[in-house]
Amino acid sequence: MIAPTPPLPFPAPALPPRVALIHDWLTGMRGGEKVIEMLGGLFPEAPLFTLFHFPGSVSPAIESHSIRTSFLQRAPGIRNHYRSYLPLFPAAIEEFDLSGFDLVVSSSHCVAKGVIAPPDAFHLCYCHTPMRYAWDQEHAYFPNRRGIKARLRSVTLSALRAWDVSSAARVNHFVANSRFVARRIQTYYGRPAEVVHPPVEVEFFTPGPEKREIPPGARADDYCLIVSALAPYKKVEVAMAACEKLGMELRIVGEGPERGRLEEMAGERVRFLGHVDQATLRDLYRGARFFLQPGVEDFGIASVEALACGTPVVAAARGGILDVVDDGRHGVLYPDWEGPLTLCDAIDKARRIGFNGLDLRERAESFSSARFTERIRSLIFRRFPR
Repeated sequence: MIAPTPPLPFPAPALPPRVALIHDWLTGMRGGEKVIEMLGGLFPEAPLFTLFHFPGSVSPAIESHSIRTSFLQRAPGIRNHYRSYLPLFPAAIEEFDLSGFDLVVSSSHCVAKGVIAPPDAFHLCYCHTPMRYAWDQEHAYFPNRRGIKARLRSVTLSALRAWDVSSAARVNHFVANSRFVARRIQTYYGRPAEVVHPPVEVEFFTPGPEKREIPPGARADDYCLIVSALAPYKKVEVAMAACEKLGMELRIVGEGPERGRLEEMAGERVRFLGHVDQATLRDLYRGARFFLQPGVEDFGIASVEALACGTPVVAAARGGILDVVDDGRHGVLYPDWEGPLTLCDAIDKARRIGFNGLDLRERAESFSSARFTERIRSLIFRRFPR
């Protein structure tokens, strides 16, 4: 992976005496890990507290910190079955001793925001999302609602929701990665959140020499691209059905528990590529006619990477994508409740639009790592001025 240019650390007069970084877990480099990497660049001496860490799974920049794990690090089978330990996550995050820290910065999509900071410390939480599987997407993650196992799971999730709400009071200031997530924070926690979009490596993801003007009309080598974890709420099967109907190739980058089921459904025009390196991913973005996002994303870093490479986005018109794409200018947005036929219509509409590659690139650059760093610095300086 090509690491982003690290931000300059805070100058000595602005650095509080002690800073603690918190992240849910370190098992791979996804959007949340890119955020904690940038936050760690601001505070290079800060220790990083996390439930468990699989060495070598994240960037050298993250692993340069003193990483402190919970008792779950030693739990049997944690590497392959860590989701089974979900009921223990709240107790594990609360076990960390943060005595003596003045600033606690958490990067949370699960329980990291529930860490117990000293009463005189300031806790800034960058919330990627309130945990989806415990709130509005429980039925998507757990469609089987029958039997004793399902009943026990419901009881566990009910207790987890109660803890999730009560622990939100431990945060002094919430930062959301999109307006969509800010509304979810307000709905579930009753707290306002300031929006700071996550950093995207627009310096690396750039257009190829041919991607400046994108004329309307189809080409024989057209393909659509999805870059996504293969999870139920991503709705990858909708894109598969739409591309099959249109006679377009669909290339899918990513892994997840849905891969086997999706492969059984796939027609001849669907290619599953699994994990790919960053250079290959950039080539795929550059070569794609459209980037598809049929599911509702909290933000959608991959959609910005596609724009940075000069590729228009066709996406369901809900969630964080509304912060990214202006319909008709950077791609096409469509109502997602009518299934594959609506996505077919959106792709057809996109084919008739001559997108300006410079517009796509300019939009992507507004989500740069430098912009993210500037916004986070500003937030922290409000509490700890120079």
